[in-house]
Amino acid sequence: MQKKDCFYLGKIVKKYSFKGELLIKLDTDEPELYENLDALFIDLRNNLVPFFIETSQLHKSDLLRVKFEDVDTEEDADSLIKSGVYLPLEFLPKLEGNKFYFHEIVGFKVEDANFGFVGTITSVNDSTAQALFEIDREGTEILIPMNDEFISKVDKENKTIFVETPEGLIDLYLNE
Repeated sequence: MQKKDCFYLGKIVKKYSFKGELLIKLDTDEPELYENLDALFIDLRNNLVPFFIETSQLHKSDLLRVKFEDVDTEEDADSLIKSGVYLPLEFLPKLEGNKFYFHEIVGFKVEDANFGFVGTITSVNDSTAQALFEIDREGTEILIPMNDEFISKVDKENKTIFVETPEGLIDLYLNE
């Protein structure tokens, strides 16, 4: 299994008990969807290694308390702390309407109601206070905030996102 076929579920943050139990900080709005997993992948030295789950339960809202098979001591558990946890993409719940996962819109075209064709989404920058579409327009990068008020329609079938941005926003990137 490769990272490109998976999504980031969270990170192992600390031990829970001396019997090898661990706490995973889940990176999701719906932690309850992942309470009864059979297995997951842990990133160990840039390789995704499958781990089977003996027991798991939610612990304080966004933490998942997990006991993996063959992780029975504090030493075993220590070796996994700070590791990323992944699941195959098919485990993602399907999203309806204008909702989307960041990875699935890379390559989508962006059409603005006032400007017209803007460009193609190369990635999503979610390291800022507000996530941004990173759009390539013939070699020029254009950033558009991923604001619900700006997104009028997501056409997954035709791989196009329709936006209505404030007047002049796109021109800021083109008038140099």
